[in-house]
Amino acid sequence: MKALIKSAPLAAALFLLAWPVQAADGILIVEKTTTNGQSTMHQIQIEKTKMRAENEARGQQQVIVFDGTANVMRIINPAQMTYSEITKADVDRLSAQMQGAMAQLQDALKNVPEAQRAQMEAMMRGRGLGAAAPAKPEYRKTGTDKVGKWTCDKYEGYQNGQKTSDICTVDPKALGFTVADFDVTKQLASFFQALVPQNAGQIFAIGQADQQGFSGVPVRRTVTILGVENTTELSDVSRQNFPESSYAVPAGFKKEDSPFAAAGRGGRGR
Repeated sequence: MKALIKSAPLAAALFLLAWPVQAADGILIVEKTTTNGQSTMHQIQIEKTKMRAENEARGQQQVIVFDGTANVMRIINPAQMTYSEITKADVDRLSAQMQGAMAQLQDALKNVPEAQRAQMEAMMRGRGLGAAAPAKPEYRKTGTDKVGKWTCDKYEGYQNGQKTSDICTVDPKALGFTVADFDVTKQLASFFQALVPQNAGQIFAIGQADQQGFSGVPVRRTVTILGVENTTELSDVSRQNFPESSYAVPAGFKKEDSPFAAAGRGGRGR
């Protein structure tokens, strides 16, 4: 009995040391993005059904929160104390309108001289547009590289036959995680793909060979859009707990119209 009593404090101490590891269900990712020689740091927190990203937009902080359960993206602008929401209905409506507009454009191109039509179609394909857009990216493994402390597998990404990206990935186990830890990133990538397909490669997402065409967690990704190259590298990653309040819109913030809420509805106030 005395032995049990004496060992109780030790058992309690071990329990407290182990508790943060067991309870930390979230992932914190710190990344550096470089565009035209200018670098910015941003962080992403990932949980089972939620994501939160902080970055800079036109020199000001912007927070993007994705709620995978409700399928809603919230864009929060702390400087203006405003926020807006993009719903799945907004995305579906915009996607349908874009498809309709592209069909009309393709029909109009039938009356354009062949040489000029070929030139315009090539330009559209280069921007991820056209009747067949968005084409599914194709990835080709090209070897290995080193990013920070990680040795990664290199892939080149092609879309409509044109190279648009380079990525370097590691197995989730190398970061101390599992594939399931990143499930919500796939949902966000699908959401974002419908909004701006030509920019979808910029979204952090884990790859599986039978789905994305590459395997693993990107520790570096370089995407070229309209001639501008963006390179994002993983700086740090850790398992953490996040307060529920970090996903909430701060009190007192004014709700603005969704950027796509007026599509097909003639606009509406909130």
